[in-house]
Amino acid sequence: MVKTGVVHGRFQPLHLEHLKYFLAAKKKCDFLIIGITNPDPSLTKDDETNPHRSLDTSNPFTYFERYTMIKETLLEAGLKREEFDIVPFPINFPELIKNYVPIDKSTFYMTILDDWGWKKKQTLEKLGAKVEVLWTGETVEKKLTSTEIRKRIKEGNDWKKLVPPAVYRIIKDWKLDKRIK
Repeated sequence: MVKTGVVHGRFQPLHLEHLKYFLAAKKKCDFLIIGITNPDPSLTKDDETNPHRSLDTSNPFTYFERYTMIKETLLEAGLKREEFDIVPFPINFPELIKNYVPIDKSTFYMTILDDWGWKKKQTLEKLGAKVEVLWTGETVEKKLTSTEIRKRIKEGNDWKKLVPPAVYRIIKDWKLDKRIK
């Protein structure tokens, strides 16, 4: 078993497929680091492989809000707090990643569903990271996206069953759905 594993994503918001990704990676390592990309506007920039990722409307939740969603979801899923950590992960500025995760002492787990995923894999490998792909678009169909959840929230359609209970509670209790509407 690998000692330290790393996963990353925007999680805008965290949904059930993200949780599946976390748990698949956690089965392969003792300690899991979850990196939150686009942690703030200064670490967000356009990329031709996925231009919508940098839009304000695609990033409605703050780092702290996403941090809390992830932490509460993993605790609710039965992980112990000492089994994981959550950090910023400035994928758009790869030279900064070493400040947040131990690149040479970790295995980076990824799911690759589009060109942006393949580009991130190459970026991490150029940094010297060991990358293990859990699944790709060739092996699974992307069934759920945060974009779809944000759309449902904006339109007032049902989205509760698409996210972990902790995420639903946080979005409703903190009135974050109003920000999207």
